[in-house]
Amino acid sequence: MAKMIVDWKTIYGFVEDAFVGSGVPREDAAICADVLLESDKRGIESHGVNRFKSIYIDRIKAGIQNPVTEFEIVRETPTTAVVDGHDGMGQVIGVKAMQLAIDKAKMYGMGMVAVRNSCHYGIAGYYSSMAIKEGMIGITGTNARPSIAPTFGVENMLGTNPLTIGFPTDEEFPFILDCATSITQRGKLEYFARMDKDTPSGMVVGRDGEAMTDTKHILEGLNTGEAALAPLGGIGEELAGYKGYGYATVVEVLSAALQQGNYLKMLTGIGAAGEKVPYHLGHFFIAIDTNAFMGLEEFKKTAGEIMRELRASQKAPGQSRIFTAGEKEYDVWMERKDSGVPINESVQKEISAIRDELGLTQYVFPWD
Repeated sequence: MAKMIVDWKTIYGFVEDAFVGSGVPREDAAICADVLLESDKRGIESHGVNRFKSIYIDRIKAGIQNPVTEFEIVRETPTTAVVDGHDGMGQVIGVKAMQLAIDKAKMYGMGMVAVRNSCHYGIAGYYSSMAIKEGMIGITGTNARPSIAPTFGVENMLGTNPLTIGFPTDEEFPFILDCATSITQRGKLEYFARMDKDTPSGMVVGRDGEAMTDTKHILEGLNTGEAALAPLGGIGEELAGYKGYGYATVVEVLSAALQQGNYLKMLTGIGAAGEKVPYHLGHFFIAIDTNAFMGLEEFKKTAGEIMRELRASQKAPGQSRIFTAGEKEYDVWMERKDSGVPINESVQKEISAIRDELGLTQYVFPWD
Protein backbone atom coordinates (compact mmCIF):
# COMPACT_ATOMS: atom_id res chain seq x y z
CA MET A 1 0.00 0.00 0.00
CA ALA A 2 1.54 3.29 -1.12
CA LYS A 3 1.28 6.73 0.44
CA MET A 4 -2.23 8.18 0.34
CA ILE A 5 -3.34 11.79 0.53
CA VAL A 6 -5.67 12.98 3.30
CA ASP A 7 -7.16 16.45 2.80
CA TRP A 8 -6.24 19.13 5.32
CA LYS A 9 -9.72 19.58 6.79
CA THR A 10 -10.02 15.87 7.56
CA ILE A 11 -6.55 15.43 9.03
CA TYR A 12 -6.82 18.61 11.12
CA GLY A 13 -10.17 17.50 12.51
CA PHE A 14 -8.96 14.00 13.25
CA VAL A 15 -5.72 15.02 14.97
CA GLU A 16 -7.52 17.61 17.11
CA ASP A 17 -10.27 15.15 18.08
CA ALA A 18 -7.70 12.46 18.85
CA PHE A 19 -5.86 14.83 21.19
CA VAL A 20 -9.19 15.70 22.86
CA GLY A 21 -9.97 11.99 23.16
CA SER A 22 -6.61 11.58 24.91
CA GLY A 23 -7.49 14.19 27.52
CA VAL A 24 -6.16 17.41 25.98
CA PRO A 25 -8.56 20.39 26.34
CA ARG A 26 -10.11 21.43 23.01
CA GLU A 27 -8.33 24.79 22.80
CA ASP A 28 -4.96 23.17 23.50
CA ALA A 29 -5.70 20.30 21.11
CA ALA A 30 -6.18 22.81 18.30
CA ILE A 31 -2.73 24.27 19.06
CA CYS A 32 -1.14 20.80 19.12
CA ALA A 33 -2.74 19.86 15.80
CA ASP A 34 -1.63 23.11 14.18
CA VAL A 35 2.00 22.71 15.26
CA LEU A 36 2.07 19.04 14.27
CA LEU A 37 0.59 19.56 10.81
CA GLU A 38 2.73 22.60 10.08
CA SER A 39 5.55 20.07 9.68
CA ASP A 40 3.65 18.23 6.96
CA LYS A 41 2.78 21.49 5.25
CA ARG A 42 6.49 22.22 4.96
CA GLY A 43 7.42 18.69 3.91
CA ILE A 44 9.21 17.99 7.20
CA GLU A 45 7.59 14.60 7.61
CA SER A 46 9.91 13.55 10.43
CA HIS A 47 7.95 15.86 12.78
CA GLY A 48 4.41 15.58 11.41
CA VAL A 49 1.76 12.87 11.61
CA ASN A 50 4.57 10.30 11.41
CA ARG A 51 5.23 11.00 15.10
CA PHE A 52 1.67 11.72 16.21
CA LYS A 53 1.19 8.41 18.01
CA SER A 54 4.66 7.59 19.30
CA ILE A 55 5.70 11.01 20.61
CA TYR A 56 2.39 12.34 21.92
CA ILE A 57 -0.48 9.85 22.24
CA ASP A 58 1.68 7.02 23.58
CA ARG A 59 3.44 9.28 26.08
CA ILE A 60 0.13 10.57 27.42
CA LYS A 61 -1.02 6.95 27.81
CA ALA A 62 2.22 6.06 29.58
CA GLY A 63 1.63 8.83 32.10
CA ILE A 64 4.88 10.66 31.33
CA GLN A 65 3.22 13.65 29.65
CA ASN A 66 0.30 15.61 31.07
CA PRO A 67 -2.55 16.25 28.62
CA VAL A 68 -3.66 19.28 30.66
CA THR A 69 -0.93 21.91 30.58
CA GLU A 70 -0.05 24.08 33.57
CA PHE A 71 1.90 27.10 32.29
CA GLU A 72 3.51 28.65 35.36
CA ILE A 73 5.60 31.83 35.21
CA VAL A 74 8.06 31.40 38.06
CA ARG A 75 10.12 34.55 37.47
CA GLU A 76 9.57 37.60 35.26
CA THR A 77 11.09 40.95 34.32
CA PRO A 78 9.88 43.40 31.65
CA THR A 79 12.00 41.64 28.98
CA THR A 80 12.41 38.09 30.31
CA ALA A 81 10.54 35.25 31.94
CA VAL A 82 11.16 31.76 33.28
CA VAL A 83 8.34 29.26 32.78
CA ASP A 84 7.71 25.84 34.32
CA GLY A 85 5.61 23.69 31.98
CA HIS A 86 4.99 20.90 34.52
CA ASP A 87 5.43 18.24 31.79
CA GLY A 88 2.41 19.43 29.84
CA MET A 89 1.97 19.54 26.07
CA GLY A 90 5.14 20.99 24.57
CA GLN A 91 3.29 22.68 21.71
CA VAL A 92 1.01 24.55 24.09
CA ILE A 93 3.94 25.58 26.27
CA GLY A 94 5.89 26.66 23.18
CA VAL A 95 3.10 28.79 21.72
CA LYS A 96 2.41 30.53 25.03
CA ALA A 97 6.11 31.09 25.72
CA MET A 98 6.86 32.56 22.30
CA GLN A 99 3.77 34.76 22.51
CA LEU A 100 5.04 36.03 25.87
CA ALA A 101 8.42 36.83 24.28
CA ILE A 102 6.66 38.61 21.39
CA ASP A 103 4.54 40.67 23.77
CA LYS A 104 7.66 41.77 25.65
CA ALA A 105 9.44 42.63 22.39
CA LYS A 106 6.51 44.83 21.34
CA MET A 107 6.99 46.82 24.53
CA TYR A 108 10.76 46.84 24.91
CA GLY A 109 12.26 45.80 21.55
CA MET A 110 13.37 42.34 22.68
CA GLY A 111 11.92 39.54 24.76
CA MET A 112 13.23 36.16 25.92
CA VAL A 113 11.49 33.32 27.70
CA ALA A 114 13.25 30.25 29.11
CA VAL A 115 11.23 27.08 29.82
CA ARG A 116 11.85 24.05 32.02
CA ASN A 117 9.91 20.81 32.55
CA SER A 118 8.37 20.66 29.09
CA CYS A 119 7.87 17.92 26.52
CA HIS A 120 8.65 17.57 22.81
CA TYR A 121 7.42 20.82 21.23
CA GLY A 122 7.32 19.73 17.60
CA ILE A 123 8.70 21.72 14.70
CA ALA A 124 10.85 24.53 16.08
CA GLY A 125 10.24 26.70 13.03
CA TYR A 126 6.61 27.11 14.07
CA TYR A 127 7.65 29.40 16.92
CA SER A 128 10.01 31.46 14.78
CA SER A 129 7.11 31.87 12.34
CA MET A 130 4.99 33.33 15.14
CA ALA A 131 7.53 36.12 15.56
CA ILE A 132 7.85 36.62 11.79
CA LYS A 133 4.11 37.22 11.50
CA GLU A 134 4.55 40.09 13.96
CA GLY A 135 7.41 41.60 11.91
CA MET A 136 10.04 40.22 14.27
CA ILE A 137 13.07 37.98 14.27
CA GLY A 138 12.26 34.73 16.06
CA ILE A 139 14.85 32.45 17.66
CA THR A 140 14.21 29.22 19.54
CA GLY A 141 15.98 26.09 20.63
CA THR A 142 15.34 23.01 22.73
CA ASN A 143 17.33 20.27 24.34
CA ALA A 144 16.26 16.65 23.93
CA ARG A 145 16.99 13.12 25.10
CA PRO A 146 20.70 12.26 24.65
CA SER A 147 21.59 11.37 21.06
CA ILE A 148 24.76 13.22 19.96
CA ALA A 149 28.27 12.12 20.86
CA PRO A 150 30.85 14.86 21.44
CA THR A 151 33.60 15.07 18.81
CA PHE A 152 36.10 12.24 19.46
CA GLY A 153 33.50 10.57 21.70
CA VAL A 154 31.09 7.66 21.18
CA GLU A 155 28.63 8.17 24.06
CA ASN A 156 25.31 9.87 23.33
CA MET A 157 25.35 12.92 25.58
CA LEU A 158 23.62 15.86 23.87
CA GLY A 159 20.18 16.03 22.30
CA THR A 160 19.64 16.82 18.63
CA ASN A 161 19.20 20.39 19.94
CA PRO A 162 17.88 22.51 17.05
CA LEU A 163 18.95 26.14 16.84
CA THR A 164 16.22 27.82 14.81
CA ILE A 165 16.21 31.37 13.44
CA GLY A 166 13.57 33.03 11.27
CA PHE A 167 12.96 36.54 9.97
CA PRO A 168 10.66 38.31 7.53
CA THR A 169 11.71 39.29 4.01
CA ASP A 170 9.98 41.22 1.24
CA GLU A 171 9.43 37.95 -0.65
CA GLU A 172 6.46 35.57 -0.59
CA PHE A 173 8.16 33.43 2.04
CA PRO A 174 10.33 34.27 5.06
CA PHE A 175 13.82 32.98 5.89
CA ILE A 176 13.56 30.11 8.37
CA LEU A 177 16.61 28.05 9.29
CA ASP A 178 15.24 25.11 11.26
CA CYS A 179 17.65 22.24 11.69
CA ALA A 180 19.15 20.02 14.34
CA THR A 181 22.74 20.47 15.47
CA SER A 182 23.24 16.76 14.78
CA ILE A 183 23.94 15.64 11.22
CA THR A 184 20.53 13.96 11.31
CA GLN A 185 17.80 13.51 13.92
CA ARG A 186 15.85 10.66 15.48
CA GLY A 187 12.71 11.60 13.58
CA LYS A 188 14.54 11.21 10.27
CA LEU A 189 15.92 7.83 11.37
CA GLU A 190 12.43 6.72 12.41
CA TYR A 191 11.27 7.77 8.96
CA PHE A 192 14.12 5.78 7.36
CA ALA A 193 13.06 2.76 9.40
CA ARG A 194 9.45 3.06 8.22
CA MET A 195 10.72 3.20 4.64
CA ASP A 196 13.12 0.27 5.31
CA LYS A 197 16.13 2.43 4.31
CA ASP A 198 19.71 2.29 5.54
CA THR A 199 21.22 5.36 7.19
CA PRO A 200 24.00 7.01 5.13
CA SER A 201 27.50 6.33 6.47
CA GLY A 202 28.96 9.04 8.69
CA MET A 203 25.75 10.07 10.44
CA VAL A 204 25.88 7.62 13.35
CA VAL A 205 28.83 6.29 15.33
CA GLY A 206 28.97 3.02 17.28
CA ARG A 207 30.79 2.29 20.52
CA ASP A 208 33.71 1.01 18.46
CA GLY A 209 34.08 4.42 16.80
CA GLU A 210 32.92 3.14 13.41
CA ALA A 211 30.02 4.40 11.34
CA MET A 212 26.70 2.52 11.62
CA THR A 213 24.17 2.22 8.75
CA ASP A 214 21.53 -0.36 9.80
CA THR A 215 18.68 1.99 10.73
CA LYS A 216 16.67 -0.35 12.95
CA HIS A 217 19.83 -1.38 14.79
CA ILE A 218 20.73 2.31 15.17
CA LEU A 219 17.35 3.15 16.73
CA GLU A 220 17.80 0.33 19.21
CA GLY A 221 21.38 1.44 19.87
CA LEU A 222 20.36 5.04 20.56
CA ASN A 223 18.20 3.75 23.42
CA THR A 224 20.81 1.36 24.81
CA GLY A 225 23.77 3.69 24.37
CA GLU A 226 25.42 1.52 21.71
CA ALA A 227 24.91 4.19 19.03
CA ALA A 228 25.18 7.97 18.93
CA LEU A 229 24.40 10.59 16.33
CA ALA A 230 27.29 12.57 14.90
CA PRO A 231 27.13 16.36 15.26
CA LEU A 232 26.78 18.58 12.19
CA GLY A 233 29.89 17.98 10.13
CA GLY A 234 29.94 14.27 10.90
CA ILE A 235 32.19 11.90 12.78
CA GLY A 236 35.54 13.34 13.88
CA GLU A 237 37.19 16.65 12.96
CA GLU A 238 37.93 16.26 9.27
CA LEU A 239 34.63 17.86 8.15
CA ALA A 240 34.41 20.15 11.20
CA GLY A 241 32.08 18.07 13.35
CA TYR A 242 33.35 20.06 16.31
CA LYS A 243 31.29 23.02 15.07
CA GLY A 244 28.04 21.08 15.33
CA TYR A 245 29.17 19.78 18.71
CA GLY A 246 29.77 23.35 19.87
CA TYR A 247 26.40 24.63 18.67
CA ALA A 248 24.62 21.66 20.27
CA THR A 249 26.30 22.57 23.55
CA VAL A 250 25.15 26.20 23.23
CA VAL A 251 21.55 25.03 22.84
CA GLU A 252 21.94 22.65 25.81
CA VAL A 253 23.14 25.46 28.07
CA LEU A 254 20.44 27.94 26.98
CA SER A 255 17.79 25.22 27.47
CA ALA A 256 18.92 24.39 31.00
CA ALA A 257 21.08 26.96 32.78
CA LEU A 258 18.86 30.07 32.56
CA GLN A 259 15.81 28.22 33.86
CA GLN A 260 17.66 25.74 36.10
CA GLY A 261 16.24 22.79 34.20
CA ASN A 262 17.45 19.30 33.34
CA TYR A 263 20.27 18.53 30.91
CA LEU A 264 22.33 15.77 29.22
CA LYS A 265 21.74 12.31 30.77
CA MET A 266 18.97 13.73 33.00
CA LEU A 267 16.79 13.79 29.84
CA THR A 268 16.75 10.07 29.01
CA GLY A 269 13.11 9.55 30.00
CA ILE A 270 14.19 6.42 31.90
CA GLY A 271 14.14 6.15 35.68
CA ALA A 272 16.54 4.40 38.04
CA ALA A 273 14.59 1.14 37.80
CA GLY A 274 14.30 1.33 34.00
CA GLU A 275 10.76 2.73 34.11
CA LYS A 276 9.49 5.46 31.79
CA VAL A 277 9.55 8.93 33.36
CA PRO A 278 8.83 12.45 32.04
CA TYR A 279 11.60 13.95 29.89
CA HIS A 280 11.60 17.40 31.58
CA LEU A 281 12.88 19.18 28.47
CA GLY A 282 13.94 22.82 28.32
CA HIS A 283 13.38 25.43 25.59
CA PHE A 284 14.20 29.07 24.97
CA PHE A 285 12.37 31.66 22.86
CA ILE A 286 13.65 35.04 21.69
CA ALA A 287 11.73 37.73 19.81
CA ILE A 288 13.45 40.80 18.38
CA ASP A 289 11.33 43.66 17.06
CA THR A 290 12.79 45.01 13.81
CA ASN A 291 10.99 48.31 14.45
CA ALA A 292 13.26 48.84 17.44
CA PHE A 293 16.14 49.13 14.96
CA MET A 294 15.78 50.75 11.51
CA GLY A 295 12.24 49.55 10.81
CA LEU A 296 10.43 46.50 9.46
CA GLU A 297 10.19 47.50 5.80
CA GLU A 298 13.87 48.41 5.62
CA PHE A 299 14.78 45.12 7.28
CA LYS A 300 12.60 43.09 4.91
CA LYS A 301 14.02 44.82 1.84
CA THR A 302 17.65 44.23 2.82
CA ALA A 303 16.96 40.63 3.88
CA GLY A 304 15.16 39.99 0.59
CA GLU A 305 18.02 41.47 -1.44
CA ILE A 306 20.50 39.21 0.34
CA MET A 307 18.37 36.16 -0.45
CA ARG A 308 17.98 37.13 -4.12
CA GLU A 309 21.69 37.75 -4.56
CA LEU A 310 22.51 34.38 -3.03
CA ARG A 311 20.07 32.57 -5.33
CA ALA A 312 21.36 34.46 -8.37
CA SER A 313 24.99 33.52 -7.75
CA GLN A 314 26.85 31.13 -10.06
CA LYS A 315 25.52 27.59 -9.90
CA ALA A 316 27.57 24.41 -9.81
CA PRO A 317 27.67 22.40 -13.07
CA GLY A 318 24.48 20.37 -13.46
CA GLN A 319 22.58 22.40 -10.87
CA SER A 320 19.57 24.45 -11.96
CA ARG A 321 18.76 26.25 -8.72
CA ILE A 322 20.23 27.66 -5.52
CA PHE A 323 17.90 27.78 -2.52
CA THR A 324 17.71 29.92 0.61
CA ALA A 325 16.34 28.62 3.92
CA GLY A 326 12.56 28.34 3.88
CA GLU A 327 12.27 28.24 0.09
CA LYS A 328 11.98 24.47 -0.33
CA GLU A 329 9.39 24.33 2.43
CA TYR A 330 7.39 27.07 0.70
CA ASP A 331 7.53 25.10 -2.56
CA VAL A 332 6.20 22.00 -0.78
CA TRP A 333 3.31 23.99 0.66
CA MET A 334 2.45 25.33 -2.78
CA GLU A 335 2.27 21.71 -3.99
CA ARG A 336 0.27 20.41 -1.02
CA LYS A 337 -2.05 23.27 -0.06
CA ASP A 338 -4.88 22.19 -2.36
CA SER A 339 -4.46 18.44 -1.84
CA GLY A 340 -3.44 17.37 1.65
CA VAL A 341 -0.86 15.41 3.58
CA PRO A 342 0.71 12.21 2.18
CA ILE A 343 0.58 9.38 4.74
CA ASN A 344 2.58 6.18 4.46
CA GLU A 345 1.32 2.68 5.17
CA SER A 346 2.59 2.29 8.73
CA VAL A 347 1.10 5.64 9.80
CA GLN A 348 -2.17 4.75 8.06
CA LYS A 349 -2.42 1.75 10.37
CA GLU A 350 -1.65 3.88 13.42
CA ILE A 351 -4.28 6.45 12.48
CA SER A 352 -6.90 3.77 11.93
CA ALA A 353 -6.07 2.16 15.27
CA ILE A 354 -6.34 5.48 17.14
CA ARG A 355 -9.65 6.24 15.40
CA ASP A 356 -11.10 2.87 16.36
CA GLU A 357 -9.80 3.04 19.92
CA LEU A 358 -11.24 6.51 20.52
CA GLY A 359 -14.50 5.83 18.67
CA LEU A 360 -13.94 8.60 16.11
CA THR A 361 -16.08 6.76 13.59
CA GLN A 362 -16.99 9.96 11.70
CA TYR A 363 -13.57 9.85 10.03
CA VAL A 364 -13.25 7.84 6.82
CA PHE A 365 -9.81 7.71 5.20
CA PRO A 366 -8.74 6.88 1.62
CA TRP A 367 -7.26 3.54 2.72
CA ASP A 368 -10.47 2.30 4.36
